[in-house]
Amino acid sequence: MADDGLRAVLPEALGVPAGASRRKRRLWLAVAAVSTVLGMLGGALLAYLMIEPSVTKENDSNKAYDAGQPPFTVSVQPEQSAPSEWVMVLDRTLTDEEVRKMKASSDVFSYLKSLGGRPLAYAPYLEHAPQRYLEQTAHGSMEVSDTFKMTVMSTRQYAVAINDWEVTDLTCRKSTAQAVVGQPPQGGAAYEGIRLHLPSRADEPVLTDDTQGQGEPYFGSRFIEVGNGQSSGGLRVEGIAPRGQVCEWGIRVHYNDTYRPEGRWVQLQDDKGEPLRIRTESVPENPRQSWVFGAMPWTSCDEMPEGDDCYGLR
Repeated sequence: MADDGLRAVLPEALGVPAGASRRKRRLWLAVAAVSTVLGMLGGALLAYLMIEPSVTKENDSNKAYDAGQPPFTVSVQPEQSAPSEWVMVLDRTLTDEEVRKMKASSDVFSYLKSLGGRPLAYAPYLEHAPQRYLEQTAHGSMEVSDTFKMTVMSTRQYAVAINDWEVTDLTCRKSTAQAVVGQPPQGGAAYEGIRLHLPSRADEPVLTDDTQGQGEPYFGSRFIEVGNGQSSGGLRVEGIAPRGQVCEWGIRVHYNDTYRPEGRWVQLQDDKGEPLRIRTESVPENPRQSWVFGAMPWTSCDEMPEGDDCYGLR
């Protein structure tokens, strides 16, 4: 009975005249059903056709947002761990009591840092470097580097590649160090990273890894890539200042990305938005006090013959 009532009411709800024959009523119902199906298909088709423009618009919006983000940020931190071959410089001489404690200490590096010492590192000899590089670094004395770690980070969706850099705004002054203590090299391979002198020499920075390519221009065949899911990259940098000097300098880098394939030079900035300044120190020219230890007993360089360079500390 309910079905009979529905068959009687539904045609009128769809606009079928009340006195229409059964055949006409069925025809009207069929037309209404087809119209409903076509309406549903039309809506689905419209929604489908709108997907591509919507996705394209969203992608364009994401790209615009991505392009508006800084290509990368850079932080510079001094190397925290004690290298196996190091030098410590202090702005004053050690007292007799401090010398006694230093000689008796099981951790001389930490003890000298607690007295205000600033750590440097012996720069390993790059024996596999090209002859042209060895010729310009051979000066008869061990080199000392002020080493730091440079970390590059990016939140970009697409890759950013740093493929060159140069030293900028270099200024140097005389070192104020009065005392120097060193644990000289006892042999060993170079650390993974890069090296440059101040002012930079031809082809620097160069690769220091104990692998093929040592002493070759780092950015000649390599680059630092961040973004595109790779959040950070970094380098261990050996900066070598002129002996007896303390230098401050900046870095200008060249990078390429999806939005600027032709590349661009930018000056690196610190976390305050100011030009990044890196401090690089060397050993003093004529320290008032100098010591070496390690493979040999504690030795005062002040008491050694003038012809002995005391492992590059004087």
